[in-house]
Amino acid sequence: MYIMKNTCKFLFLVLVFALFAPASLADETVGVIQFATHPSLDNCYQGFAEGLGEGYAIDYQNATADMSVSDLQAKTMVSQGHQMLAGIATPSAMSCYAATRGTGIPVVFIAVSDPVAAGIVQSIEAPGGNCTGVSDVLNFDAQLQMIRAFLPEARTIGVIYTTSEPNSISHLSSFQEIAPKYGFTVEAVGITGPSEVGSATSSLVAKGVDCLNNFTDNNVVDNLPLVLHVTNAAGIPVFGSEVEQVVNGCLGAQGIDYVALGRKAGEIARDILTGKADPATTPVVQVSDVTPCYNSKVAEALGILLPDAFKDTGITDVSSNQ
Repeated sequence: MYIMKNTCKFLFLVLVFALFAPASLADETVGVIQFATHPSLDNCYQGFAEGLGEGYAIDYQNATADMSVSDLQAKTMVSQGHQMLAGIATPSAMSCYAATRGTGIPVVFIAVSDPVAAGIVQSIEAPGGNCTGVSDVLNFDAQLQMIRAFLPEARTIGVIYTTSEPNSISHLSSFQEIAPKYGFTVEAVGITGPSEVGSATSSLVAKGVDCLNNFTDNNVVDNLPLVLHVTNAAGIPVFGSEVEQVVNGCLGAQGIDYVALGRKAGEIARDILTGKADPATTPVVQVSDVTPCYNSKVAEALGILLPDAFKDTGITDVSSNQ
């Protein structure tokens, strides 16, 4: 009987604590949704956690490249009363924005190249709502200069893009506009999902492209091994958009530091959570600084030499990271 009474008393105290505990215990949770598992997005999350710092619990979820899963995760986080949501990559940022609309819950996005086209901010300078963050702006001039240096005789660049991903559509438009300045035409194949990546790659190879260039398209990057399996068999190089793609088998890239990008987003999130910043008036940070890298093992396998133009630039050989 004594044990039963004490047990009941303990359960009663637990219930009272749950009912009357300070709301901050629940409110200090930041929900993070990463759209897919691949190194650049993993680096974004690492940087975000570092920038956010101590004092906040993180509810981390991975949408496994499924928009419906991302939407559900965001809605669940809102219903659980999370203090903030953060979306890594455009699809998950869009999920977070839609789920928090009208709730007053702030959203910070990470690695969204065109947040205006995605409909989550009104402008880069003045987001105007509950959402702001850090944008990864791909430096296509630097990328095309690299491709021209490595492939002086090349004429056609193949691109695979997801037709429903605003980043990819925006990237393709910019890439097509700049490519002729460097003597290239662009052969693009649109896909609707990851199951089409292999056939899209084979289609570009059959069309005789001289190389492929990846953006930060989640379906393509998430299935990079499949892309490389087809292109390696055809002896066609692939250029990436960040260092991890080069580590994993692309020839080269003018890459953005995604850990640093994520760290900046974490710092913005902390400022919002501590009342130092308002997402409506906090400009989107655009990161466009790039560092050249290449994979000497891939170059050797393809019979491509490091161009003279890059020999004295401090280009990083990431082959030892494989």
